[in-house]
Amino acid sequence: MSPNPAYALHEIFIAPARKKPALWRLLAGLTLAVVGYVALNQMFFQLVYGLAGDGAYALYNELSDGTTPRAMLLLLFSFGFMAMAVGISVRLLHSRSMMTLLGPLKLALTDFRAVSLAMIALGVLLVVLPPWDMGGTLSDNVPFGQWMVLLPFSLLGVLVQVSAEELVFRGYIQQQLAARFRSPVVWMVLPSLLFAAGHYLPESAGENAMFIALWAGIFGMLMADLTARSGSLGPAIAVHLWNNVTAILIVSLPDDLSGLSLYHSPFGMADADAVRAWLPVDFALMFVSWLAARVAIRR
Repeated sequence: MSPNPAYALHEIFIAPARKKPALWRLLAGLTLAVVGYVALNQMFFQLVYGLAGDGAYALYNELSDGTTPRAMLLLLFSFGFMAMAVGISVRLLHSRSMMTLLGPLKLALTDFRAVSLAMIALGVLLVVLPPWDMGGTLSDNVPFGQWMVLLPFSLLGVLVQVSAEELVFRGYIQQQLAARFRSPVVWMVLPSLLFAAGHYLPESAGENAMFIALWAGIFGMLMADLTARSGSLGPAIAVHLWNNVTAILIVSLPDDLSGLSLYHSPFGMADADAVRAWLPVDFALMFVSWLAARVAIRR
């Protein structure tokens, strides 16, 4: 299959992975990353529970659904261990640094800034468009003053979370597969299927679990496309960041990961019909965000 001219910069992005592209190294690296992430996470939360003392049980319950600010901040920052674990894997199995997963740093930062500005502009445009709602009235959650005080830490926490996921899926896995296989069917689709599988949560999403996993899979492919077009993770991290800022910090579902949101949506995950009715809007916004990002980087 001849290379796609639109993906010319992808060659620069995957160049560090060509040094050691063997599939066994990728599989071993992913195994090591999973084991390392779980181990670091367990040690971290055991330490947190120990420091919580008599409040450990209450904190455990908070962390199970993320409905308090402290629980959400702990959950978001714990994704840093995912980045650390994959960094250890690429160092040991591929003899390269975690920074090579980002692509050229200057390019990543430049495109991150451009796409972030585009996402913010898109968000402002959606706010000033003719009135719309989510099928009901939004309810207040975190008081505005407290929300503003927490906002710098909340934004940093979301940045840690999305950066870790992008380093794994569009960074490590995409790079290593693309270094071994030329076809986008392999390096674009396979990481996205894994990303979708990670978002398949029937216990919390119920009968909409498959639709939400499908959303995540398509999102993963669009982020893989942005990464291939831009030659870095900058645009994917930016789109992922502002998508999650909206869903975690501005309007969240009331029954899941809502501890830092300014507002609650008028329905929860248990309201299957309402969630399903909103999903087409979410799909549309995902595609609009992808197109806006492409315009921002002009690729």
